[in-house]
Amino acid sequence: MHSATSLLACRLPVANDPTGQPTDAISTSTDTTITTETNPNFSLSTHKLPLRPLFPLHAAAPLPRRAGPLPAAALSPAGPSPPPPLCSLSPAAPALSPPPPSPPPARPRRRLSLPAGPLPAGPSRRGGAVSLSPPPLSQSQRAAAAPPSALSPPALSPPAPHAAAGPSPHGHAAATLSPRSAGSVGSMEAKLSFSQDNPPISIISAAKVAGVSLSIDPTLAVGSAPVLCFSSGESLRGVNPILHYIAHTASFSSFCGQDTIEFGHVVEWLEYAPTFLSGSEFEVACSFIDGYLTSRTFLVGHGLTIADIAVWSNLAGIGQRWESVRKSKKFQNLVRWFNSIDVGYKETLNDAVVAYVGKRGIGKSPAPNLKEKVNDSKDPSAPEVDLPGAKFGEVVVRFAPEPSGYLHIGHAKAALLNKYFAERYQGQLIVRFDDTNPSKESNEFVENVLKDIETMGIKYDFVTYTSDYFPKLMEMAESLIKQGKAYVDDTPKEQMRSERMDGVESKCRNNTVGENLSLWKEMINGSERGMQCCVRGKLDMQDPNKSLRDPVYYRCNTDPHHRIGSKYKIYPTYDFACPFVDALEGVTHALRSSEYHDRNAQYYRILQDMGMRRVEIYEFSRLNMVYTLLSKRKLLWFVQNKKVEDWTDPRFPTVQGIVRRGLKVEALIQFILQQGASKNLNLMEWDKLWTINKKIIDPVCARHTAVLKDQRVIFTLTNGPEKSFVRILPRHKKFEGAGKKATTFTNRIWLDYADASAISNGEEVTLMDWGNAIIKEIKMESGIITELVGELHLEGSVKTTKLKITWLPDIDELVPLSLVEFDYLISKKKLEEDDDFLDNLNPCTRKETPAIGDSNMRNLKRGEIIQLERKGYFRCDAPFIRSSKPVVLFAIPDGRQQKTVIHCDLMGPGHLADYIKSAVAPMLGINSMAIDEENCTLTVLGTVDTVKLMHNLKCNNLAAQIVSVEDDKPKEKEKEKPKETEKDR
Repeated sequence: MHSATSLLACRLPVANDPTGQPTDAISTSTDTTITTETNPNFSLSTHKLPLRPLFPLHAAAPLPRRAGPLPAAALSPAGPSPPPPLCSLSPAAPALSPPPPSPPPARPRRRLSLPAGPLPAGPSRRGGAVSLSPPPLSQSQRAAAAPPSALSPPALSPPAPHAAAGPSPHGHAAATLSPRSAGSVGSMEAKLSFSQDNPPISIISAAKVAGVSLSIDPTLAVGSAPVLCFSSGESLRGVNPILHYIAHTASFSSFCGQDTIEFGHVVEWLEYAPTFLSGSEFEVACSFIDGYLTSRTFLVGHGLTIADIAVWSNLAGIGQRWESVRKSKKFQNLVRWFNSIDVGYKETLNDAVVAYVGKRGIGKSPAPNLKEKVNDSKDPSAPEVDLPGAKFGEVVVRFAPEPSGYLHIGHAKAALLNKYFAERYQGQLIVRFDDTNPSKESNEFVENVLKDIETMGIKYDFVTYTSDYFPKLMEMAESLIKQGKAYVDDTPKEQMRSERMDGVESKCRNNTVGENLSLWKEMINGSERGMQCCVRGKLDMQDPNKSLRDPVYYRCNTDPHHRIGSKYKIYPTYDFACPFVDALEGVTHALRSSEYHDRNAQYYRILQDMGMRRVEIYEFSRLNMVYTLLSKRKLLWFVQNKKVEDWTDPRFPTVQGIVRRGLKVEALIQFILQQGASKNLNLMEWDKLWTINKKIIDPVCARHTAVLKDQRVIFTLTNGPEKSFVRILPRHKKFEGAGKKATTFTNRIWLDYADASAISNGEEVTLMDWGNAIIKEIKMESGIITELVGELHLEGSVKTTKLKITWLPDIDELVPLSLVEFDYLISKKKLEEDDDFLDNLNPCTRKETPAIGDSNMRNLKRGEIIQLERKGYFRCDAPFIRSSKPVVLFAIPDGRQQKTVIHCDLMGPGHLADYIKSAVAPMLGINSMAIDEENCTLTVLGTVDTVKLMHNLKCNNLAAQIVSVEDDKPKEKEKEKPKETEKDR
């Protein structure tokens, strides 16, 4: 056994001698360094200390439980070199004798006893199964806990000032624990900067508890990580590095644990804390910690640590979802722990919670952002998904649309994902037009793509064009030909396609370099011979991945280019130009949809043959929508064949089309971010997008009234006002910003025929914004209602009436309207590869209904969104010009599908259903219905003109009665109001 000096670093309380009196041999300082001489007869098993040592005194000594493997230096041939303590070294203390043989024992650690079976994810998000006691420190956590000198014997010198450690690759600072001193970073002035949309509540709360003073600057860009800047110019970035700093500079040393093992568990809990912010993992996390706290008061050890504050803050920051759990009896141990901290530190934590949780919307869980979706996984132990090899401040991404059409919702996903990652890493975003096919491209498309990018709020750093690099691309193609990595092929197009599928090499593949260069020049000149040729890469015709079977690099095209005219007769393909320009422009990560997956190998192979640097590809799933075509070639067919107005038609999935229909850009962004960067292919419903949109427009859009022009009935009020009068009413009763409107009250008013047909003689109804009225007479001709007569009963209660009816005064100032509804362009939910979209065209995609609206609608502006009460939401596409030209209002879907239930009184349901299907359905646009023979009811799905339907049935002597018109989505049950407590009273 080699004799060596070993250092034992631990936090020791004032030790007692056998008589029970404090000894003078050990300093009363919290952090003490002890030097002992190693001898063959000394081991930890024979000389027990009040607290377990952090490192063994020699190789034969037992390791502390869960301490991990020894540093390499400890196992060197020269014998175990003395490992350094986790705290900064203080001046060497005099050598001490081994402590007395019977010191007071350390407090035993409590163990958690859980039932057998699989356990949920433990505190470490990168870990696998969870041990019943806190799990061992990972390599990254040991690296964070140990100072840089851990592999070499430390010099005994006074402690250096405690500098802020930089972030490690594993997401937390490699900090060293040192005593608090006047010269530490902790005494420097620090400013916390963060994005206002995502305030770091855990940092703010921890700083208040720890007594660390921070100035606040909530001005960082959306999606940015929090940054702590010191007056010295140093900074820390990210939640966990800043929390580590606060723990180490707190006014009480136990905030980061009583010893290094506890510190390791604190690190693990800090990594686990964000799990609560992921909606899919919230319940699992609550269940796990509830079980973990069964016999514990705190998460780590026997006192409050920053781990408790971090987890507590994330729970408090969730808002209503946590409050609901807190009021329930589901996780009693977790709630007990939460309440104990809430009571003990209420005044300290209240400011942060009130100031920042309120902004995130107490009462609603915050909408998931993209990062949560990126990190979301069914496997809690799965590693964090991120851009591979991304470095903060160095990421360059590009959005590269082809200017051959307007941007559609699929392009919007790609654009917004690029925007997100550029902002997240504070990198650069390039908008590059892939203008390599002059036959399809135009300046109109370039201008409108830039307009759509601006509409979506995307800020880019540069706009470039692939055509800017045509000379360099031609040089590269010629260089590859000279190197024998490409050749010129004159094989006919169809034959070439067949040979590639069968793995047959072209007859031109083995042409000499001279022959290839000669044909290359013919192509450049656009000669008749050159027009028969193309340049192909010489890759591998036998590769199972067909994209590697000698793809085409260059082809001839004599059409003029929209930017450079007829200068070139040859143009590169996307597959050849994209990797070249990506590498040339400094792109670090190319985001591509998963439809390009099989061509990723081709992308990397082409870069390799070119001798250019590697660009990382990051895939995301292509966005597919039901009943929707996203192929620009197919959309162009609708434009060219006048099936739609243009690329901005509300039936189109283009950004301008859906915005024109009434979609708010905020809803589109939220919808895309909720999809995240997942690689899973999904067929999305439009209803989800329109539901998000409704939540945005409903609280602010103005309310107006309209009745259908050809389906209205006059209602005469015998005791109504002899002279009309006007009242000024709010356009939105809960939003003053919507303004006011003038409502005229007369003794003759218009009602919708559907409302008139639902009223019985003698019934009392409520006229909205006026009061009750009683029906005295219903006049009819040939079974059709022609007039209602009644009288006002304003003292009646609106709570007692069944029908609440909208109405318009019978005056000349009413505004003519055209209410326009749209349907999908195709009739099949999802087209398969073998389906021809021309065989699945929807014959009726636009329906116009004339109506009249209140006089205030003269002031509507183009693009303004309103709600026609009891009719839905509409966007003004053509405002009022003159009385002879109607105001055009586009109906905005609200995510709900209407269904009409018809009760068949006399005829059998089969007869009625057959008639509706064969004669009525095509006229009214009914696509789906269901029969209930037992109850003699027919349910028609979709928006149905009920007046026309019933009129048609009556004219054909088919007795039927509308039972109800409702939404197909059941209403949410009202939440039970909590019982009033003594405190509430």
